[in-house]
Amino acid sequence: STRMTVAPKSAKIIRVDRPQEHSLDTMARGKQSIAVNLKDKSGIEVVRRLCKTADVVLEPYRPGVMEKMGLGPGDLMRENQRLIFARLTGFGQKGCYANMAGHDINYLAVSGILSMLGRHGEKPTPPINLLADFAGGGLMCALGITMALLERHQSGKGQVVDASMVQGAAYLGTFLKTSQSMGIWPAERGRNILDTGAPYYDTFATSDGQYMAVGSIEGQFYSELCKGLGIDPATLPSQLAMDEWPQTKEVFAKIFASRTQEEWCKVFDGTDACVTPVLSMEEASQHPHNKELGTYFTDEEGEALPAPAPVLSRSAGIPARGRQPMVGEHTMSVLLDAGLTQQEVSALARSGAVMTRDMSKL
Repeated sequence: STRMTVAPKSAKIIRVDRPQEHSLDTMARGKQSIAVNLKDKSGIEVVRRLCKTADVVLEPYRPGVMEKMGLGPGDLMRENQRLIFARLTGFGQKGCYANMAGHDINYLAVSGILSMLGRHGEKPTPPINLLADFAGGGLMCALGITMALLERHQSGKGQVVDASMVQGAAYLGTFLKTSQSMGIWPAERGRNILDTGAPYYDTFATSDGQYMAVGSIEGQFYSELCKGLGIDPATLPSQLAMDEWPQTKEVFAKIFASRTQEEWCKVFDGTDACVTPVLSMEEASQHPHNKELGTYFTDEEGEALPAPAPVLSRSAGIPARGRQPMVGEHTMSVLLDAGLTQQEVSALARSGAVMTRDMSKL
C-alpha cells in the first residue's frame, strides 16, 4: 500500500491518496478519500493539520519516509499527545531487510511459516496473501491500535504501534512452534496431521469435480467419517499409523470420487464427522448456514460481500453498502470540516497541493 489513513475524533476514516485518477484499493467502503500531494510542502501541512485532531494515524511507508516529510511520530505527537501512530510495514522498522521491498510471500518466508505450508514432495505454497498482509499485518495492527486506545483511557497519552508483517505472521504461528513436542509435526512438510499428511485432514475430489473438506481428527469424529463413507474402521490401519496414511487416503479418495458433492452433503450434513463442502465465494454467500448466520450482505449493486465480524451485541458493525470512494472525492468536505475555508481549499487545489472532485466549489 502507498496510502496513509487518518482516523479523526468524529469516527470517520480518511484515506490520504496520491492525486491520481483511480485507486486499486478495493477495501475502502465507508471511508472518505482526500487526494494530497505529499511532495508539496502545502500538502504536507494539510496532513499535519488533520493529525492535530486525529485519534489514529496509520502509515504504510518504509522506515524514515514519514520523518523526512516532517510527519514522523515525534513531529505529530508533539502537537497531539493523544495520537496513536500506527506503523504498518512488511519487514519492520529495523533489521537488515527493513528497507527492502517485499510482498506477503517474502514476509511469510522470513517469518518461518511458509516453510511449513504445502504438500509432501512439493515446494512451499503461500496461502494467497492472507497470512502476512491481512492477518499478520492488518489484523495485528488493528489489535495493536485497539490496545493503545484502551491504554490511553488510563494514561491520557498516545503511543506508537509498530506492526510488521514478519513479526505478526511469526506471532500468529506461535502454535506451530510450541506444539512441536506434541507429535503434531514430527515429519517433514505435508506428512503431518494438520498439513494434509493425514487422510482425515485433507480435501477430496467428488465425482462432479467439486471437493469435500475432511477434518475428523478426534477418534469419535473419525468413526463418524468412516460410518458416512461406509467403511468398517477395523478394516483400515490404525488412525494414527502415519506410515499407513497414504494407503488410507487412497481408500478415502476412491470412495469420495464415487458421488457428487451434493450427495456427500446429504450424508454428512448434521453429523459430527467434520466433513463439509468446499464452496466457492459465490456458493458460500448462498449456503443456508451462511444465510442464517448473516455471513454475507448484499451491496447497492447486488454483490454479495462478507459482513463485518465479529458481531457485537450492542454496537454491531453496519455494512457499508455503497460504492468505493473515488480518489479525492471528499477532499473539499474533509478540509472544510478541518477548519479550512473554501478559498483556502480552492487555492490548494489550484497549486496542486491537493486534488478535489468538488470542482463546482472551486
